[in-house]
Amino acid sequence: MQYNELLEKQIIGRLRLDNPWWTEKEIATFYAKMQPRLYLDFFYPLVEDIDIRRAIILMGPRRVGKTVMIYHTIQRLLANGIPSQNIIYISVETPIYNKIPLEQLFVLAKRALNKDNNTTEPFYVFFDEIQYLKEWEIHLKTLVDTYYNVKFVASGSAAAELKKRSDESGAGRFTDFNLPPLTFYEYVHLKDYSNLLYPCEMEWTGSSTIRGYSTIDISLLNKLFIDYINYGGYPEVVFSTKLQENPSQFIRHDIIDKVLLRDLPSLYGITDVQELNSLFTMIAYHSGSQFSYEGLSKDSGVKKDTLRKYIEYLEAAFLIRKIRRSDDTAKSYKREMLFKLYLTNPSLRCALFQPIDEQDEFIGNMVETAVYAQWIPRNVNIAYANWNEGKKKGEVDIVGINSARQKPDWAVEVKWTDKPFFHPNEELKSLETFMKKNDLSYALVTSVSEFGMKKMSYGNLQFMPVACYAYTVGENTLRKTKLSFGL
Repeated sequence: MQYNELLEKQIIGRLRLDNPWWTEKEIATFYAKMQPRLYLDFFYPLVEDIDIRRAIILMGPRRVGKTVMIYHTIQRLLANGIPSQNIIYISVETPIYNKIPLEQLFVLAKRALNKDNNTTEPFYVFFDEIQYLKEWEIHLKTLVDTYYNVKFVASGSAAAELKKRSDESGAGRFTDFNLPPLTFYEYVHLKDYSNLLYPCEMEWTGSSTIRGYSTIDISLLNKLFIDYINYGGYPEVVFSTKLQENPSQFIRHDIIDKVLLRDLPSLYGITDVQELNSLFTMIAYHSGSQFSYEGLSKDSGVKKDTLRKYIEYLEAAFLIRKIRRSDDTAKSYKREMLFKLYLTNPSLRCALFQPIDEQDEFIGNMVETAVYAQWIPRNVNIAYANWNEGKKKGEVDIVGINSARQKPDWAVEVKWTDKPFFHPNEELKSLETFMKKNDLSYALVTSVSEFGMKKMSYGNLQFMPVACYAYTVGENTLRKTKLSFGL
């Protein structure tokens, strides 16, 4: 593609504007003042290692801080001695870059820096919102194969499409890095309240322990947990009381509407966007509830075949997660009649409706949604157990499945009440049944404020405030991310 002199001059001018460190030696103050996400410590080493010829694909839902993490990565590269003119940032969604190949943008950036196109200097090149370029994965793979001395990083918000194309075209050339909404662990640290919690050993079986967290002030931690449910998924909302006053303006219009009305229709050819929007609104209102395709179809007016596709699309966009149902032995049902749907981020519900408090009728479902939000980024094999056969019926909220044995390794009952701590025999009959049936000697039960072990005739029950549990799972999720990259 040929460019006239005026267009090329405009592009170079825009590149200089977007890369202030070329002259100022530092990123813009606006980004420098922001607290980095804890995931930066695991993302940065992947970017810094220029010897490994793989592009990094930073993906995740809208507004979770991908662009900010790129700027913080650039800040760290500068602090570690990388020359400022060897770092290039290009936002592919910028209108003036429309349809321009990635390699041509890279060449123009080097021209703006008065660097020879054949230079062997090392470069770090960041392509933000890469999904706006058609067949970006082919362009990026070619760059990785051509430039041995360059580390390419690409980010995008159309997580479903990025993942699909990365898997199809980037084998051996791309490394995927998923940035989820804030975990409660991150939220507490970003709000500078980590001193509220301290590690403690909890009995796991008769011969082993696991590390959990307790707190010096459960009232304050619970307040933070409710705030997290309402506003905690997105970094910008966490630090802005103005956005918290009207989360709908930020989350609904800038996140939900763009995904439902633009991203998904363009990716999957959806013509009835209002039908999709209505379905998502219904799911969000009842997050954590048990659904069936038959019931959802009847309530929403969407045909069952279309409904299955919509749920698949919403999952791919990282808005919801479908959790499968198992029976009282943790085996899957042959026919998928029932399942649960959870928002990947509880604050999405607040944006669509209104904030909740500790007495809200939906607090139980949203606490459960918040707990699942800590587990979802891990991609572990979890389910919920639900059975109803004759007089035998019951449910256990979270079951960890051993994939090799197809047996449960652990179980968690999520409660927003202290009643089970004081009356376990009356309040936890389903959990008792499940433990006996699966020879589990230990299970965890969350509470509002009670912490301690109850030794029952059928096994040990570890009680733990749900806010402490969410914090513990969030920390483990972060640690598992680190281990998955060999760090």
